Amino acid sequence: MNVLRPTIIAAAVLGATLVPAFAADPAGTWLTEEGKATVRVADCAGALCGTIVALKEPNDPQTGKPKIDKNNADAGKRGRAIIGVQIVIGLKPDGANKWSGQVYNPEDGKTYAGSVTLPNANTIKVQGCILGGTICKTNTWTRAS
Repeated sequence: MNVLRPTIIAAAVLGATLVPAFAADPAGTWLTEEGKATVRVADCAGALCGTIVALKEPNDPQTGKPKIDKNNADAGKRGRAIIGVQIVIGLKPDGANKWSGQVYNPEDGKTYAGSVTLPNANTIKVQGCILGGTICKTNTWTRAS
């Protein structure tokens, strides 16, 4: 019995050191704060990007057709479907559990300096800022998968 005790203790200590710590990984599918959209965040050529993959209400109630990017500042993009639009653009690591780049808001058609932080494995905070980061808006997304 005493011979097994050191082996059990060693196994317990080794097992405890092999348990992975929280690894920041924002990749996956996320539900936006108000549940209006589902966004897939992935690696795009070494940076994070996030693309709308589904909408709670995919069709425009006035036309019955798929919603389009009608508010885009670029007139050439106003006819594209919202599903498939990249709204998290070129985010690079910027500290612990934080990535910075740009975020696009299809509701107003503007692109902002943005960031994503990952406070835990099932939540990300997406922030868009203007005026050099002095005015910001943050939304909390929850992991869908």
